[in-house]
Amino acid sequence: MNPILLDIPLQLETSRLILRAPRQTGDGSVVNKAIRESFPELKAWLPFAQTIPEAEETEINLRMAHVKFLKREAFRFLLFEKETNEFIGTASLQDIDWDIPSCQIGYWMNTAFTGKGYMTEAVQELTNLALNTISCRRVEIRCESENRKSRAIPEKLGFSLEGTLRNEDLSADGNRLTDTCIYSVIK
Repeated sequence: MNPILLDIPLQLETSRLILRAPRQTGDGSVVNKAIRESFPELKAWLPFAQTIPEAEETEINLRMAHVKFLKREAFRFLLFEKETNEFIGTASLQDIDWDIPSCQIGYWMNTAFTGKGYMTEAVQELTNLALNTISCRRVEIRCESENRKSRAIPEKLGFSLEGTLRNEDLSADGNRLTDTCIYSVIK
């Protein structure tokens, strides 16, 4: 089946979260605010967060994410706390290989909301989407070996640590080699 024909929900819900695809317009300011609030933590791990983006750059990025969602190239979801409707982060199905099918899950969150299990809840929902709606045979999470908070999520969710690729990537700032842990769940 051509992936463009797949019915992928634009919104998902968990007990505490709403996961919503980026809208065609207007999400940039709230996401940019979270990036600014969490910049020191994001900068340590994410190449996109080496400089603070302007709100317009974030809006452009989200509009491109909207297009990729429609084209079935990647599925980014913005995460909102149900009770307060506050934006707390993003989680995505990305690097999709439709021939297998398989994908990776990527995520980041506003530091003010860490430690509450929200990202674990969101990643569990995206894992269910990948395995049950998209029928992925493999779902991966890759993260730097030293990023204990990021590694805790696949470990809590029962992903298998397949291995650690030594000197496989550059640090977010590009100044040193890092090791990448590869976690997966298969159907």
